[in-house]
Amino acid sequence: MVTKVTCPTCQSEVEWGPQSPFRPFCSKRCQLIDLGEWADEEKRIPGEINPDLLPEPEEGDQWL
Repeated sequence: MVTKVTCPTCQSEVEWGPQSPFRPFCSKRCQLIDLGEWADEEKRIPGEINPDLLPEPEEGDQWL
């Protein structure tokens, strides 16, 4: 039996296996769309920011 999943970007059905190298995405295009959404901060993991985990600013750094 073949396991099928839904592409998170376009909702098409994808077979989960070596024949689908971009799984869980159906294509490289859908994979890149998802990556772009994370990079643009359209997607994020909810939670509080722990200031102890932030890097120390170096001289010349400009924080937004």
